[in-house]
Amino acid sequence: MEGYHKPDQQKLQALKDMANHLYIISIQATMVAGSGHPTSCCSTVEIMTVLFFYAMHYKSQDPWNPHKNCFVLSKGHPAPILYAIWAEAGFLPEAELLNLRNISSDLDGKSVPKQAFTDVATDSLGQGLGVTCRSTYTGKYFDKASYHVYCLLGDGELWEGFMWEAVAFAGIYKLDNLVAILDINNLGQSEPTPLKHQLGIVQKCCEAFSWHTIIMDGHSAEELCKAFGQAKHQPTAITAKTFKDQGITGVEDKDSWHGKPLPQNMADQIIQEIHSQIQTKKKILATPPQEDTPSVDITNIHMPTLPSYKVGAKIARKAYGQALAKLGQANNCIISLDRDTKNSTFSDLFRKEHPDRFLECYIVKQNMVSIAVGCATHDRTILFCSTFAAFFMQAFNQIHMATISKSNINLCSSHCSLSIGEEGPSQIALEDLAMFQSVPMSTIFYPSDGLSTEKGVELAASTKGICFIPTSCPENATIYNNEDFQIGQAKVVLKSKDDSVTVIGAVVLQEALASVDLLKKANINIRVIPFTIKMLDQKLILDSACATKGRILTVEYYYYEGSIGEAVSSAVVGKPGVTVTHLAVGQVLRNGKLDELLKMSGIEKDAIAQAVRSLVTKA
Repeated sequence: MEGYHKPDQQKLQALKDMANHLYIISIQATMVAGSGHPTSCCSTVEIMTVLFFYAMHYKSQDPWNPHKNCFVLSKGHPAPILYAIWAEAGFLPEAELLNLRNISSDLDGKSVPKQAFTDVATDSLGQGLGVTCRSTYTGKYFDKASYHVYCLLGDGELWEGFMWEAVAFAGIYKLDNLVAILDINNLGQSEPTPLKHQLGIVQKCCEAFSWHTIIMDGHSAEELCKAFGQAKHQPTAITAKTFKDQGITGVEDKDSWHGKPLPQNMADQIIQEIHSQIQTKKKILATPPQEDTPSVDITNIHMPTLPSYKVGAKIARKAYGQALAKLGQANNCIISLDRDTKNSTFSDLFRKEHPDRFLECYIVKQNMVSIAVGCATHDRTILFCSTFAAFFMQAFNQIHMATISKSNINLCSSHCSLSIGEEGPSQIALEDLAMFQSVPMSTIFYPSDGLSTEKGVELAASTKGICFIPTSCPENATIYNNEDFQIGQAKVVLKSKDDSVTVIGAVVLQEALASVDLLKKANINIRVIPFTIKMLDQKLILDSACATKGRILTVEYYYYEGSIGEAVSSAVVGKPGVTVTHLAVGQVLRNGKLDELLKMSGIEKDAIAQAVRSLVTKA
């Protein structure tokens, strides 16, 4: 986007011919697959061709190159065109395109990062622009490099609210290295989109958020070249008027063709029709990028100093903010995101110490996670996102897509479970632990005090995949004395040679410890284990169960479904002589103080002591 230089007629004709060739391939690939979206390919084929063989700078044999211009296919249906482009560039064999959607092929129905040329998984519509925003923010403010990021969106996803969260974000931060291409093709899946081809309304919406907006013919190679060549000091939205199956008799702009491959006889006729328009088979080479992206190293991240917590000293969620600020001293790639809760999550401690590496995402939780996924691409940063536990649940689809993208992001929730009881049930997150347990290859650190919180932050920085660190409101006494922590290795904080029951908890650990004095009156000893839920320390649980006559009691601030009790039960299933009893929240709660809600739910120290006594008596 250094400025527009009109291509000569020979180059324009080569772009048109290439677009027609790519469209033929997409028709053939979807026909062989028996499924797919050839009509969506048609509405975007000129856009993609001009983008990759005129506007973008990249290395065709090195799609992961850190200096390249980046591309995000937010509307996933035209994936066959993306694959055809990389075959045209020489990275894929063209014959592989006919394996589209085959289980043995990497060419899925929607592009995913197992393909070397795909940075992030998209097509949970509306999320692509948020991911793009973070990549552009990284390029402009962290890398300070010249690369641009392009995002192709469909007109249907313009109705997703978090898409406009991303539009606002880009405008606020003046992301002039961002180009969004809006494919306004009039048709949704089952009927025309609400605005149809009213491009002026879309233009006004984008301009209201300080975007430079261009309206143009999305099937004109010359107009596309001109649009991509307009450099402005603000994000750019190219609003392209297109048609599904443009120029194809009987199919152009018609309903009922979404997601359907063309029948053989119709495909043969259309391919012949398109082929007759091709004048040349001239190859166009990719333009290499300017190599000005700095190298980074995000491996072997450790705290610069040992923890300073003393046993018995009380601290709550502030330990997370202190740990994050401290970790930021160890590596300049540590980045913190928050959504206007930084004075509660204590991520503001990081902001005060490292202001250039803190990003305020304002109130939008979903876009914050999308932005984190974009920032984490190409292994250039280590991301920590912070907000209240209840708000991450709203962003679960973004977390789902981050898993598919193999993203390395760390999500820290404060005010977890009952600890925010005075705010009422809308703020009491009792499902988030179950939610994160269901995320494949995720890691959950559940700290019980300040020291374990700091260790959890340090471990998360070097852990692949999605990490979840919940913290609570009440100040808890420090129970560890500068111990070593490892993923999948739990601790025993209280034990004796004649323990009767193994009690497993996390934040509720303090209540379990408080029950010890009550049980001593009945000459009952318990073994107490704070809980690290993923990865589960199955061996320690089984060893402890054997030492306590097979009796395990789990206690948690969460619902019974999907949380600690079920995880422990799955770890000991089939083990003879081991029984697991659960204490958890069994109802939708009301506003109340923590001690009141604990008693209402039957998980306070008295209830724990009674459950232990019952297990011993029953035996």
